[in-house]
Amino acid sequence: MAPSTILFLIIVYFGILFLISHFVSKKDSGNDAFFKANKNSKWYLVAFGMIGTALSGVTFISVPGEVGSPNGEQFKYFQFVLGNAIGFVIIAKILLPLYYRMNLTSIYSYIEQRLGIYSYKTAATIFLISRTIGSSFRLYLVVIVLQRYVFDFYGIPFAVTLLISLALIFAYTYRGGLKTIIITDTLQTFFLVTSVFLTIYFICQSLNLGVFDAFEAVKNSNYSKVFFFDDFVSNKFHFVKQILGGIFVTIAMVGLDQDLMQKNLSCKNIGEAQKNMFTFTGIFVLINIFFLSVGALLYIYANKNGIAVPTDLITGKPRTDLLFPEIAFHHLTLIPSVIFLLGLTAATFATTDSALTALTTSFCVDFLGMDKEENRNKPNIVRNRHFVHIAFSFLMFLVIVFFNTINDSSVVGMIFRVASYTYGPLLGLYCFGLFAKSKTVKDKFVPLICLLAPALTYFISENSKTLFFGYVFDNELIILNGLITYVGLLLISKPIAEVRRY
Repeated sequence: MAPSTILFLIIVYFGILFLISHFVSKKDSGNDAFFKANKNSKWYLVAFGMIGTALSGVTFISVPGEVGSPNGEQFKYFQFVLGNAIGFVIIAKILLPLYYRMNLTSIYSYIEQRLGIYSYKTAATIFLISRTIGSSFRLYLVVIVLQRYVFDFYGIPFAVTLLISLALIFAYTYRGGLKTIIITDTLQTFFLVTSVFLTIYFICQSLNLGVFDAFEAVKNSNYSKVFFFDDFVSNKFHFVKQILGGIFVTIAMVGLDQDLMQKNLSCKNIGEAQKNMFTFTGIFVLINIFFLSVGALLYIYANKNGIAVPTDLITGKPRTDLLFPEIAFHHLTLIPSVIFLLGLTAATFATTDSALTALTTSFCVDFLGMDKEENRNKPNIVRNRHFVHIAFSFLMFLVIVFFNTINDSSVVGMIFRVASYTYGPLLGLYCFGLFAKSKTVKDKFVPLICLLAPALTYFISENSKTLFFGYVFDNELIILNGLITYVGLLLISKPIAEVRRY
């Protein structure tokens, strides 16, 4: 597919998003619409749209690519997905009722009421840092794909491509915020899901395989191993590690994340929010099965046609996450290429627009108090929200430019891993709030605990083979992070009765 064709399709795609934004926000662009969609969202739209938010562009290209990774990952990711599903159910049954009972706009307001102002600001800051780094990294990896296959052809610098991307996202979200995103994410998820199914169809067609033949081909290939039970200590793919990691990563990075929870809190009531979560869970598991199947079929296709895994232009190392775009753009016909582009674009921008809205909401509510009754009718309050939105767009731009300057996948990967570490303290804070009900904390010391816990977790992770007889951590590391935070909070805790006397 020619770069001009790809560019034309991107322009048409954003034109549709702008039309949706205009019609959704023209009657109401106030803060209630931006922060909570006026608490009038349809649960089924939220459930479907959340798929696009949860499955970023990185998932779209990396999960299929990892199936044939030299590390032998195959379908091991599905173990993690099963853990995710359990985590979603826990969120629906425990956290959502808490948030609705307290009628929260920012979920971190719970920490303020339970533990104090320092704890509250710490929790909100953790989210702002984590989501800024994580979302920037996701957008960065996909902009690299667009840069390599489209914008390099026109001689457009990476920074300009990135600036245009963020400006477009800002333009269709700054007025309606969450109210707009509920609709645009539904459309983008439709493109994402459709692209997965049609990609499978077109690859099967190229391989002369029917539906059942494709199933057998994947099943009998070297890429379809799902469950790993060997060597619990040193194998990071082990079933128990992946399940536990999936559960607690989901609780921390979804249930304690303003981005994903903001959509749930826009439903009319707790019943609809829970229906949303249960429906979302089923779709999430199913769509990941198809992503993994796409990966297996891509490698079968590549092996049959002698297609090598693309390499990094700088380091020369294999980049499995570029196999999908390489085959879609250079080895399939026009329609499959268009389908891939729509899916990748939808997955990327559904994640980024949602993140920018959540970051803006958290800062406006948690640090500027825009949801408080005394501030709601202040002049220029909506204008101030626009400035915050612009500021986070620019911050994300700077972070991504920094990633691109480093241009070292191992260093950038470590930065992304550090971002995931920061959710551990959130897990510890909420566990303390929910389960240590007879205690509170010496509030001023909470920021220190939340700094020390990830640092100690990193030290233990790097030395786990020595400390724990060869044990290797994977996603379950967040449990250790949360546990260290919880113990630290216990050390600075005191009975609630003692606080009440003063």
